[in-house]
Amino acid sequence: MRAEPSPLVSVAAPASRTEIGVVYFAGMVQGLALVTFPAASSIFTRADGFGFDSTRYGAMFLPQVIMAILASGLAPQLARRWSLRSVLLLGIAGNIVSMALLGLSSLLIGAPDAAFAVLLIATGALGLGFGATVMALNTFAEVFFPERSDGAVLALNALLGLGTALAPVLVAIFIGMGVWWLLPVIVGCILGLIFAIALREPLRTNPAMTTGAQRPLGRGSLPSRFWLYASAVFLYGIVETLNGNWATLYLSAERGVSPQGASMALTAFWAMVTVGRVLVAALSVRVSPRSIYLALPVLLLFTFQLAAHVQEELGGILAFAMAGLACSAFLPLSISFGGGEFPQLSAVMAGGLIAFYQLGYGVAAFGTGPLRDLMRLSFSTIFAFGSAIAVPLVVVAALIVHRSRDAQRQLPRT
Repeated sequence: MRAEPSPLVSVAAPASRTEIGVVYFAGMVQGLALVTFPAASSIFTRADGFGFDSTRYGAMFLPQVIMAILASGLAPQLARRWSLRSVLLLGIAGNIVSMALLGLSSLLIGAPDAAFAVLLIATGALGLGFGATVMALNTFAEVFFPERSDGAVLALNALLGLGTALAPVLVAIFIGMGVWWLLPVIVGCILGLIFAIALREPLRTNPAMTTGAQRPLGRGSLPSRFWLYASAVFLYGIVETLNGNWATLYLSAERGVSPQGASMALTAFWAMVTVGRVLVAALSVRVSPRSIYLALPVLLLFTFQLAAHVQEELGGILAFAMAGLACSAFLPLSISFGGGEFPQLSAVMAGGLIAFYQLGYGVAAFGTGPLRDLMRLSFSTIFAFGSAIAVPLVVVAALIVHRSRDAQRQLPRT
């Protein structure tokens, strides 16, 4: 049984089709922008590209992590001071700057130090864009569909996953054409169009419902259960990023898979993230979403072992496809469950959880490079270690599900 939506929800006027379309289309393009960087990893690490080693490639994502954490953490306060719509516009603008700089960096091939400086600014802008945009989009999805927020958030994140799945395919096509820089240019133009449309739409929400405007945000404003959800998405951020940022380099550098085959494996990962979210949205009518939530990290335990032992292209594609299925709905369900438990803090919960997800992203994005270059660990060993991260994730997910069920039993029956 789900808690009744807050009566404050009814204050906001129903969203128009254009407003809903802006939110969901922006989610798909955000996914495309997010994965454009790791999908182009071969350009960053090849000798005829920028020539970065694993440590420098991983360090490239540090500004993204820092800015995403700041953006998602501060976004609820900015939404209360300005509006949630303004936070969304800020995020889209950050993405536009990021894509523009990534495209322009192609002019600096042969000057790796200068290119690295530009790319640091580009990933920082992407972090700002991702943190602000995804927090705003998830909150809009919950507010637009308060009676079925789980499905609304899953649908949004399925479209975000569709964008992430398209990125490796498009990058491979443009690399094959010798114009890899054209993809970020196109994505930036699409984001500019979304920005222009969003600028004309009201995109109204009730601040008291989404940002906790009825009480000040301080040290004691976050419920204690937030930290359970934060732990879950932090660990999830590590395991997702290990797959999403390093699968291509693992298969091409250590298993001898062709660049096209490695891109297909990354595409399979993100495609199954999308398919899994759609399947979970469909299955949630008959199967408890909390049971699915608990099953996903258990599946991750096995998929990391499969990935660590693959030897050829087909095995890599299948292993990372299964990993995508295991990752699929965990983050959107975490955000949805948290917002459902605390509807008056939905934006605060979404922003905080995205910040902790990005913290986990940073651990895997940056930490894997030194493990490779300084400790001389193989990628297969690092992927095998992913199972050790999945174990506490199972435990935390079980605590979330168990305590949620206890709380539901205490709700008055209607």
